[in-house]
Amino acid sequence: MIKESIPFLKGILLGGVFCLFLTMINNTKTGGQMSHGYHQHHHIKAPNKDELNILSEAMRMELTQSIRVLCLIMVKPKEIGYWASVVETWSKHCDKAVFYSSETIKPFESVGLGTEDQWIKTRKAFKHVYENYKDDYGWFFLVESSTFAIIENLKFFLLNKDPKEPFYIGHTVKSGNLDYVEMSSGVVLSAEALKRLNLVLDDPDKCPEKGNLLWKMSEEKELAVCLKYKGVFAENAEDNEGKELFNSKNIKTLIEESMSNHKNEVVEGCCSDVAITFHGGSPNHMHVMMYGVYRLRPYGHAFNDALIFKPPAGSIND
Repeated sequence: MIKESIPFLKGILLGGVFCLFLTMINNTKTGGQMSHGYHQHHHIKAPNKDELNILSEAMRMELTQSIRVLCLIMVKPKEIGYWASVVETWSKHCDKAVFYSSETIKPFESVGLGTEDQWIKTRKAFKHVYENYKDDYGWFFLVESSTFAIIENLKFFLLNKDPKEPFYIGHTVKSGNLDYVEMSSGVVLSAEALKRLNLVLDDPDKCPEKGNLLWKMSEEKELAVCLKYKGVFAENAEDNEGKELFNSKNIKTLIEESMSNHKNEVVEGCCSDVAITFHGGSPNHMHVMMYGVYRLRPYGHAFNDALIFKPPAGSIND
């Protein structure tokens, strides 16, 4: 009887730890007070690194293991170089990576969606993930194959976010009255947001495959419109200094812009220390990024991060 109750007690303990953590470091800035079941803040920030040190080692370990991310990677058959580079590099750090393409390509494992239409592909990919993995992961990260992602930084950002709340996160852009997350820099949905999206995808009046308007909208705008019907709004991810975490440009372009606009503070004016994505580099640039992010280290220097996110079994990048 005692042995049978151990998993139950462990679940209660982990739930209590998570609630305590959310209370301690809930530094998300909202555009208004959140009422029950309604989510309306627009700019949300990463956790405060210093406050993580307050937690015990056991609590930190439990937290890192509770953040599980499934990556939905949209690939194109004609862009084999990008596809191969993502397979060989950062995707190994996802808890699970699923590749989606308009058709099945023999050299690589992917889910063939049977269409070239970007919005229909997006719908089908989210439908496939919901039907097959909704109970296994708290967060779902949709990204293009030409984007480089640092999954550990994504998990760090998500530490004080509850996947049972309807989060729709990335680099937010405003178009008229619509706020949407750019697809090129990556889109993150919580489990609750994915659940609500799945419901509205079945409503042809609110979320049709061909869109509601006379003119065709991009898939990223269509996604935002459908989520909005279910009370899920786009939220811009930032670090504690207000710097973007999801970047729609590559690191080379960002540095060049910083050198032009902030000559005396090139690095500080460029990018966040905990940036999550960079978009638009070549396939070879992804391998260079892997070297800089995961392999290049000053010998003898000890890093003192409060949390350790270990890559899934089978990752050969560390």
